[in-house]
Amino acid sequence: MASLRAIFRLFLFALISAFVVGSQTIILPFYRGPKSYWLPVFWQWGIRRAFGIKLIVKGTPVKNRQTLYVSNHISYFDIPVVGSLVMGSFIARGDMTKWPLFGYMGKMQQTIYISRERNDALEGKNALEEKLKDGANLIIFAEGTSSDGSKVLPFKSSLFSLAIDNPVGKPLAVQPITISLLDVAGQPAVTCAVRDLYTWHGDMTLWSHIWQFAKLKGATVEVKFHAPRDAATYNDRKALCGDCYNDVSGGLARAA
Repeated sequence: MASLRAIFRLFLFALISAFVVGSQTIILPFYRGPKSYWLPVFWQWGIRRAFGIKLIVKGTPVKNRQTLYVSNHISYFDIPVVGSLVMGSFIARGDMTKWPLFGYMGKMQQTIYISRERNDALEGKNALEEKLKDGANLIIFAEGTSSDGSKVLPFKSSLFSLAIDNPVGKPLAVQPITISLLDVAGQPAVTCAVRDLYTWHGDMTLWSHIWQFAKLKGATVEVKFHAPRDAATYNDRKALCGDCYNDVSGGLARAA
């Protein structure tokens, strides 16, 4: 039964992805405005539902101004979790473009890949600035890696300068988001063994982890949208980063 559940979920994932990727491949060469994010939001909603991930949403995402959403990171499922709730371009490591299938799928969602190589730094900076000039929202997992969900790792401050030094000339709203794992397959996420059925970190293998989770009865995740911070009130990216870290870390829910 568990293997049949996994096969069905992966089939739904492939079906939804084929439709959206095919559509975006046609749309994006001609249009990359706000409406080009509608299909990715549907895509992420469909993936989340296909894998049985239930959400408890607290707070309200900013939607009336250009925003930098800042979240902690516990799993590859953070992408459909956050991406099904807000419209924006994720910012990801440059090496992820080489991931089989997922690299191309990310491009279809207008993910911006930032290389850590100095020679590619200018290209990444230009890509971010173009997105901001287009009025797009940005989504970052500020830890720079994923954790086991028991705590929030220190944030990398470099990208927070985007919010203050927006090339459009108008500082962004910055909204911290806390992702908390509450349970997996009905089991409270209080032990590493349970959390690691959902969280993906360290040297875990991607495809085997996806297969094992797909066999389970899903998970419950809390997404907490904190009050937005106005980047115009900051002149130091590290101070903005620190305040956002405190919001996200303070909002981490522990399963009881």
